[in-house]
This record gives sequence, C-alpha cells and structure tokens, in this order.
Amino acid sequence: MKNILIPLEDHRGLSSVFRTAQLVSRRFDSRVEVVPLGPDFEALVAAHFAFPVAVGNEKAQRELLAQLRGIFDDFNRTQSPSADGQTPFVWNGDDLFSDIKIGAYGRVFDLTIVGRPSTDPRDPRQATLETALFESGRPILVAPPQPPERLGEVIAISWNASTETARTVGFAMPFLKKARRVVVLSVASAMSPGPSPELLVGALRRHGLDVSLEVVNDSPQPAGRIILTRAAALGADLLLKGGYTQSRLRQMVFGGATSLILAEAEIPVFMAH
Repeated sequence: MKNILIPLEDHRGLSSVFRTAQLVSRRFDSRVEVVPLGPDFEALVAAHFAFPVAVGNEKAQRELLAQLRGIFDDFNRTQSPSADGQTPFVWNGDDLFSDIKIGAYGRVFDLTIVGRPSTDPRDPRQATLETALFESGRPILVAPPQPPERLGEVIAISWNASTETARTVGFAMPFLKKARRVVVLSVASAMSPGPSPELLVGALRRHGLDVSLEVVNDSPQPAGRIILTRAAALGADLLLKGGYTQSRLRQMVFGGATSLILAEAEIPVFMAH
C-alpha cells in the first residue's frame, strides 16, 4: 500500500478522508497523491457538486481548481514533515479530474480513498465511489463520516464466498498481515456458491494470522446490518466487503448488503469488485 490516491472534493466527509489516508500512510509509509475533482464534462451529466461549474466556463473551473488547492494547502500545513522536510501528501492539480478520469488514473495506485456517499449534496457523491470501484481495477477504501481514531488493528471480513469478496481479501493482505486480530463474519442466508467461511479461516491462518470465525445462521435482519452490528461489537476498525456481489440495479430496487453498508458504516470499509 505504497501508492494512495485521493480525489479531492469539498464535502462534509473530507476531514475523515484525510484522517483515513493519514492512518494508511503511517501504517505503510505510503505516498498519498491528491487530485482535484471537478464535474464530469465528458459524460455531460448534471452532478450535485458543492460548487456548480458550467460546462465550458473556464473561469469557474480555474476558481474551483484554486479553491481545492487552497483546501489541500491548509490541510498539508498541519502535517508533520519527515526527515527530508516533506509530507506524504502531494498535490497533482494542473487540471480538474472528472470521475471518469479518476477511474482510469486509479489503475496505477494501490488504493483510492473516498468518502462515504449519500444523496445530500454536502456529502461525497456515489458516482465517484462507483467509478473508482468499477473502472480502476483496484480496491477502494471508504472513509466513514467521522474521522477514525485507528485503522486495521481489528479487521472484520464479510465473507459470502463471492468472486468480489475473494478479490477484496486478496487486495487487503497487506492490512491483514499487520492486524492484531481478524474475524471472518458470515451470514448463512447471504452466501454465494463457493468456499465455506471455514476454508477461508484455514487459508488465512496459514499466513500466520490470528483469525476467528462467526457465522450467523438465522436472523430476520438484513445481512448488511448483521455484519455492521457484529463488526461494531467486536471492536473492528476496518471492514472488508466485496463490492456489489448483486448488480447495482438489483440493489437499487431490492436493496443489498453493499448498499446498506455504504449507507450506514461508521468504520472504514475496504472494497473491491
């Protein structure tokens, strides 16, 4: 986890995004590249940005770019420099990045960190998260609304045997190897065809990890809420979750664990698709 990407947009979750990135950087001695996020002109879709920028309005784009650079500079001045006088956070902002460009640019990073989205225009946008998740081919880390105090000491894995969750676990091995404790959480009613949670526990233990297992066989609650409740009870400070095992459309219509967790998680969530 040496190369971290942050798409910078002015929203209520920004302090948590920066704090989450700090924790990752300290854990892995990472370089964190921050890029300014602007409207997705290529898609010509009206998005609920905090600062509306008209298509083709170069002056407004320059103003937004300067404003985002100011936010970065204010944050970076609070960071303690290393021995060479540098901080792990660097700015790459000659031009605004669209969501589409974020998805492509993220392919050369180990991790993209975004805020937990909502429909409130003051919060991070779902489109940024989904583009990074689906287009980068790399994992994302979703920062909760409130800045976390710690990250990766106790990790909960939401295991449903899906391909997406398997990729998530594989990408997260650097975190898992540094964890003090790992708990595999499995909801029997939400399992996909594939390896049992017991098989995952055995595989992780062969890496020398301290892993335990919790299986919920019968509950009237949705699987996503069960996972969040158990993760909180265990004191987990990081949740691993495969992103959209069901299609996004199906989750929009019928609900799903990914949608619920993205709406309610109060700890960082590490996801891959």
